[in-house]
Amino acid sequence: MPMEVILKTLDAEGLRRFQNLQGAAISAVTDRFYATHGSLYQQFGERGRDACREDLVFHLEFLRPVLEFGLVQPMVDYLCWLGDVLSVRMIPGDHLALSLDWLAEFFAGQLAADDAEVVTTALHAARVKYVEASGTALVPQQSPAPWPQAASFEAALLAGKQHEALAIVNDMIDAGGKLVDIELHVIQPALYGIGEKWQANQVTVAQEHLATAIVQSIMTVALLRSQPPVAVNKRIVLACVEGNNHAVGLRMVADAFQMAGWDVQYLGANVPTLALVQQVVEWKPLLLGLSVSFAQQLKGVKAVIIQLEKRLGAARPGVIVGGLAINRFNQLAAAVGADAYSSDAESALDCANRLIGDRVIQ
Repeated sequence: MPMEVILKTLDAEGLRRFQNLQGAAISAVTDRFYATHGSLYQQFGERGRDACREDLVFHLEFLRPVLEFGLVQPMVDYLCWLGDVLSVRMIPGDHLALSLDWLAEFFAGQLAADDAEVVTTALHAARVKYVEASGTALVPQQSPAPWPQAASFEAALLAGKQHEALAIVNDMIDAGGKLVDIELHVIQPALYGIGEKWQANQVTVAQEHLATAIVQSIMTVALLRSQPPVAVNKRIVLACVEGNNHAVGLRMVADAFQMAGWDVQYLGANVPTLALVQQVVEWKPLLLGLSVSFAQQLKGVKAVIIQLEKRLGAARPGVIVGGLAINRFNQLAAAVGADAYSSDAESALDCANRLIGDRVIQ
């Protein structure tokens, strides 16, 4: 579990002032790059300026959770990934560090001294860690030990061969394999492998999306083929927070709870905060599971918990968080007020049982 020093953070008003300046910061730094290095960027035409702005937008999206929660490493991971992308575009590596310097100079000149210190310290810390990590590959996401079928399943997904992929899963079910085990040891490792290949520019976005779509349909078939469980009179709502469109992992969590006899409401990807809170208030589950892929989505978790506490007080359900951001930096779970975190479907179920003990729906 990565550990790091907690930086100073901005209060709500400071975050609002920072947010209000983001558009101006993006324009100022983009203009500065073109004034200083315009000849290099001419090769990209008008699209180059748009791409520069888009990169700076992401810089500030990843900076915000640093300013809100004090943990800089998620932003460093993003910078390392972006550095690899920029190298493919033939952008000098030092331009990424330079963009952080220029953002710091902008906010130092626009914010009050105390707020400026927090923002510039965060940008400097991210810059230092990024430069130190440059050229070092990110530690890949750890998945449960893959079964032998994972490699052939991944190959079928990349080839777009849905029938072949389904046959692999059906054969394991016919041999007595359990859905949750198949998802953990075959489907999840295959998807992680495809994700790593996409980052290395070895597969296309279309291939990755096709693989995800095939997996979702196969998981539905496998669930329908599974033996119905004995009901345990427990309820859980599962949702990806607003802004998170990566729902396959959460679907695996939903399957694990369903196969354990829980009554599950799986709301899927990108669920608006107010709609999610209202659903929880009306259905009264024992637990709420929230998925976050990137650190900037943590504000959605915090917003849900705050709204539930306003509506339900001490009666709010326990909140478990998971997803890629939490898997790498589980310190973030406590930072947003969650009651627990889990790294996969199996551990989520164990965590849920520890949290609620013998409680059931009355």
